[in-house]
Amino acid sequence: MNELKCPHCGKVFQVDESGYDALVRQVHDHEFDEAVRDRAERVKSEMQVETAQKEAQIAELQARLEAERDKQTAERELALAKQQEQIAQLRHELEAQQERQEVEKQLALSQQQEQQAADQQKQQQRIAELEQALATEREKQTMERELALAKQQERIAELEHSLASEREKQQTQVQLAVQEVQNSAQAAALKQREREIELAEQLKAKDQLILVREREIENMREMKSKMTVKILGETLEQHCEVEFNKLRATAFRNAQFGKDNDASEGTKGDYIYREFTDTGAELISIMFEMKNEADDSTHKKKNEDHFKKLDRDRTTKGCEYAVLVSMLEPESDLYNQGIVDVSYAYDKMYVIRPQFFIPMITLLRNAALDAAQYKDELELQRQQNIDVSNFESSLEDFKEKFGKNYRLASDKFQKAIDEIDKSIDHLNKIKDNLLGSERNLRLANDKAEALSVKRLTRGNPTMKAKFAALEAGESDDAASEASKSSKSAKAVPADPETGSAPETGTSDE
Repeated sequence: MNELKCPHCGKVFQVDESGYDALVRQVHDHEFDEAVRDRAERVKSEMQVETAQKEAQIAELQARLEAERDKQTAERELALAKQQEQIAQLRHELEAQQERQEVEKQLALSQQQEQQAADQQKQQQRIAELEQALATEREKQTMERELALAKQQERIAELEHSLASEREKQQTQVQLAVQEVQNSAQAAALKQREREIELAEQLKAKDQLILVREREIENMREMKSKMTVKILGETLEQHCEVEFNKLRATAFRNAQFGKDNDASEGTKGDYIYREFTDTGAELISIMFEMKNEADDSTHKKKNEDHFKKLDRDRTTKGCEYAVLVSMLEPESDLYNQGIVDVSYAYDKMYVIRPQFFIPMITLLRNAALDAAQYKDELELQRQQNIDVSNFESSLEDFKEKFGKNYRLASDKFQKAIDEIDKSIDHLNKIKDNLLGSERNLRLANDKAEALSVKRLTRGNPTMKAKFAALEAGESDDAASEASKSSKSAKAVPADPETGSAPETGTSDE
């Protein structure tokens, strides 16, 4: 039996082992439930505080990110506005320079035409002078011959008149004079013949020279007609490559110029020009296409037939400009005037003759050099945008992973709470079973305590008679024992507290 004291009234009462264990379990179950609830509440509050802190940090990062993004957007718009203004100014200067070059070219062309006209006029004037000199010489010789003949005739007349009286005397002299006149006439005729032969030889030499030139032209035409279109194109490509290599070491140190051998997209251009700054950023890139054809070709093509393919090659290879170096349409005044801008049909595309190959590269390169600083700034801005994008992606990744971990932790926490609830339910069931067992034991104890001989013998006369006889025998034995004890207890005083005599150890002896 265990003694328990009530904390309210201070009364001490005794309980058996089963009741004590039940009370201990009851107290333990109550404390365990309180501890589990406190622990669950504390874990929930900690998770809520931690979640609120994380959400506050995320909100702060988002606010900082939005502010930084607005700032960079404003700076980028300002830089783009400045760049557009610079590009517009450069375009205006380029157009003015092109207009000046066109005016200069037209002046040079007009001067050249005037010079050619003057040379042609001088040649015609020289031919006219030669012809006039020849006619004058012929007239002079004719007049000299006629004058000589007239003089001779006058002299003959005088001689005949003077020899009229002295014919016989002067017959020999007259014959000699006639012979002399004939000789002088023959000399004049021979001189005239030599002059005519000399002029004929000059004309023949001139005709032979013209014939040689015509043969050379015919040979060149025949040789060009025998050349295939591919050979003509390769000749133009070699010309452009040689012209570039002449200035590569001095003017184009950071440039790359070579054939386009990448046909992975199904098509390719002829040459690609790329130039880079000292920092490694691309300054300018040009896709070149060289086109030529024979003069007697039956399938004449136009420059515009190649614009679409050139623009597709430029876009595929990531070039900024497209330039067609063409010998097609040789009689076209549009393409013979110089650099032709066809950007109205295809963006940043030009058509030039071979003599403008290097000036075209220089013109585009100088325009790109002026914008190199802005390209570097744009590249820096692009890198900063990439950094911001990476920061945003990192933040999004952090938020996603944090959310995933939070969901997993929440799921784990909920599962733990569910398991705790299940454990509490299980313990409550055990508690109910133990309380039911304790109640049954108490009832059994109450039934055992209420058990008596009267209840057992009620309605059973046989057992009642046996118990009565047993009680009668026990009463006789008790009376004899009482008489003996009374005799021995006469000298021993009784215990005042218990009312019985003290035990002695001599009774058995």
